[in-house]
Formats: sequence, C-alpha cells, structure tokens
Amino acid sequence: MFSTYEELKQWRENTIRSVADDHLQLNAFHDQLMYQAATIAMDKIESEQGNPPAPFAFFVMGSAGRFEQSVWSDQDHGIVFDGDENVQHYFLELGEEISRGLATVGYEWCEGQVMASNPLWCRSVVSFQDQISEWLDEASWQSLRNFSIIIDSRVLYGKEELLERVKHEAYSRLENHPSLYARLVDNFEFIKKGVGVFGQLLPDQRQGMKGDIHLKETAYFPYVNALRILALRSGAMAAPTISRFEALKGKYPFIEEYEKDFRHLLEFRLRLRQGAENYEKVHLLPIDRLTKEEKQELKYLIRRGNQLFAKSKSIVRKELRL
Repeated sequence: MFSTYEELKQWRENTIRSVADDHLQLNAFHDQLMYQAATIAMDKIESEQGNPPAPFAFFVMGSAGRFEQSVWSDQDHGIVFDGDENVQHYFLELGEEISRGLATVGYEWCEGQVMASNPLWCRSVVSFQDQISEWLDEASWQSLRNFSIIIDSRVLYGKEELLERVKHEAYSRLENHPSLYARLVDNFEFIKKGVGVFGQLLPDQRQGMKGDIHLKETAYFPYVNALRILALRSGAMAAPTISRFEALKGKYPFIEEYEKDFRHLLEFRLRLRQGAENYEKVHLLPIDRLTKEEKQELKYLIRRGNQLFAKSKSIVRKELRL
C-alpha cells in the first residue's frame, strides 16, 4: 500500500483528525500505521540482507499493546524470533529500521529504549523465557516493570504463537511461585495521587507540568494495573484493558461496573486532548481550563480507578493468602 515512510507520514497527517474522536477507530488506525511501517522496514532489510533467518514476530507494548493510544504516541515494541542467538544481529537491524521508520511517521522515540533496536527487547523465544525468569527472580522495581511491559504486548506482524510461548512461561512461573504476586501488587501500586483529601484535583509539580494533571499517571494507571493483576492471576493473555474486562468479568463480576468508567475515561481523554500539539502534551490536562462539570467528571473517574485497584489488590491477596 505504501512504499516509503514519508508517504505513510502524509497519510497519518491527512487522516488522524478524522478518527481522533473515536477510540476504536483511532487505535485501529495506529495499528495500520505501525503495521505498514514494519512492512516497509521488512522489505528494506530483505532487499539488503535476504530473507529472515528464522520465524519471528514484531510486537507492540505499552499503550499500543493495550490498544489505548491517543492522537500522539511514543514507541514501545520488540521482536521475538525462533532460532539461535547468532541470528539476533539480523533482527536487531530490522528493529533499528522499524524504529527509524516509526520516528519518521510520527511516533516519538522511547526514552526508556523499549524498542526492538535494543537487545533487551529483541531476543529468541528461549532467551525471552530465560529473561522473564531472571526478572521474576530478581523482583526489583525495574525488573518487575519490564515484566509488566511484556505482559501488555500483542503481535502486529509475524507469528503470534512465538509471543504466546513467551507469555506462557511468564504465567507458568507465577503459578508455581504465587508469592511473587505480593511484589507485583506492590510494584503496580506506585500510582500518582490525583485527588487530595479535600476533594481537590492535585496538579503535577514537576518542571513544565505545573498546573497540569497527568491523565495517564493519575487516571489511567489504576484501571490498567488492576486489570493486569487480575489477568495474571487468571491466566488471561489478552493485552488490551477492554479485552481484559470482557475476559475477566465472569470470574470477577464486580469489575463490570468499572468497565463503563474506563470506557468513559477513554472518551474523556479524546474529547479534551485530541487537539494536543505533541506527545509531551497529550497526557497533560490544564486544570484551570476545565469547567466545573469536567473537574467533577475527572475526580469521579480517578476515584473509581483507585477503588477498582484497591478491590483487585484485596481479592488477589485474599485468594493467595498473601
């Protein structure tokens, strides 16, 4: 469909505003953009170095993996291949090309280097499985964060079963070592407070953000983290938060009432932030520009997310007697 990243960038610029007020359409559009960029990159690498030396999958993580991107997004992706480590260099070059292509199209480079150009996120199935075991054995804040990142992943290009094999290892490890859930819950609990004791919205105090509330950190993460921990506990492998709601409501009926709140939050963000100028601004909401009704709406959504996380944490601790 497209032969260059520049053509893809032009398509993005011409189209994105027409889908910016519908969450599902917007994220389906992002999927198409990223898939097309990966296709262009694959064609380029094949023309220079030949066919892939092993079966592989290009997968997305973070908000892309959860199907929760806004009008602007950064890059979070990886490559898993089914072969010996001596072919890793081919896929690292493919990862670098995909990263360059996505940057050209309009996706910010990931500051944390969670990209397929990084050897940490470009590995064989076996190497990823070993890495997951190491992350869980270490159980540090960063290692558990990395573990959470790969749990929120889905394949965009290539063989889905390769990523499924990696995830199976993760779920198996947790099933055999349930005490790890206590560390995971503690790790997920680092949520920025958005509402004060007197019911006021709490603006961010970091430089360049004063007077703004960070929607992702204060409003989204409680919902996302709650559904991730329940998904891990239940063996549900879907990455999108909405899909997790659907998959888990049979086992955890209480979450159904929070699903509409999460969908409301998705709509709220698009309504108020679709005009953001860049990636840095898309998650920042100036409090002084909100109407009284919008402030009440946001406070309600934040409180509901915190309730959901608290209930989910309590249920997992009770089930595992942690």
